[in-house]
Amino acid sequence: MALHFKYDQARRRFVEWAQNEIAVVPDFQKRILFSDEAHVWLNGYVNKQNCRISSEANPQVYVETPLHPEKLTVWCALWAGGIIGPYFFKNDEGHNVTVNGDRYRAMITNFFIPELNNHDVQELWFQQDGATCHTSRATIDLLKDTFGDKHFTFWTCELASKIL
Repeated sequence: MALHFKYDQARRRFVEWAQNEIAVVPDFQKRILFSDEAHVWLNGYVNKQNCRISSEANPQVYVETPLHPEKLTVWCALWAGGIIGPYFFKNDEGHNVTVNGDRYRAMITNFFIPELNNHDVQELWFQQDGATCHTSRATIDLLKDTFGDKHFTFWTCELASKIL
C-alpha cells in the first residue's frame, strides 16, 4: 500500500525526532505511552484489520455477519511501566457505545489521568492515533493541560507541527 506523501514525511520527521531524543535520553522509548481503541464484535466476528492469519494455502472463507452487529469499544494504553486499562466505552445506562470526542475526553479525565496518577511517572509522552475524537481542539487542549507538549498524534501531519 502506498503511503500518502504527507504521512510519509511526518513519519520520517518523527523517526528523526525520536532518534535525537534517544541520543539525549537513552531510555526515551520507555517513556512513551502508546494508546488505542479497538472494536470487539459480540457476535464472534473478527475484524481482519486486527487479526492476521498466515497460511501457505489461500483459504476462501465466507462468513455471514449482520449489517450492524453489537460491538464493544475498548481503550488501552501500554508503556514500559505496564498497562493502563482496559477501559470499556459505555453510556450512563451501561450500554456499549462508540467513541466520540466527549466520551474520549471523559475517559481521559475520569479514568486515564487517575490511573496514570497511580504510577510513579516522572516524565511520560502520550501517543495516540489520528482519530477525529483524538484531534479535536477540545481534546488537544485537554492533552496540553495534562501533558504540556509531551503528547503527540502518531501517523498524522499534525505530528510534524507538534515536534518540529
